[in-house]
Amino acid sequence: MRSLIFRTAAPYLTALMLLFSVFVLLRGHNEPGGGFIGGLIAASAFAIHGIAYGVPTVRRALHFHPMAISGFGLLLAAFSGLVSCAFGVPFLTGLWISPAILGVTVDLSTVMLFDIGVYFVVVGSITSIALALEDREEG
Repeated sequence: MRSLIFRTAAPYLTALMLLFSVFVLLRGHNEPGGGFIGGLIAASAFAIHGIAYGVPTVRRALHFHPMAISGFGLLLAAFSGLVSCAFGVPFLTGLWISPAILGVTVDLSTVMLFDIGVYFVVVGSITSIALALEDREEG
């Protein structure tokens, strides 16, 4: 689709969708959202950008191959489970710390690390599929 209106709106829509995907990711387990849904929204944003400008533009924007992003997410999710084993609790048990950063207490957890890993796995794999389908359609 090479519509002028779509090509003009696509960058704004992509940026808005990526921002919303991070918002959904950070909502996490307490409310609807998390890594899977956030990753699907981000992959949809890259697909829209690919439809508007072509696959090479999206590949340049990602800086990494989508499957490398997926592999990094899998490594991050596995690492979050291994952290709990290091503390002598079962695999994927949620652990929390509350450090003070610049005088503000911030709650960090292995659960959030796992969600971020799932986010990257979904973004990488679904974006890879979408780019392959778009590239096949163009070529």
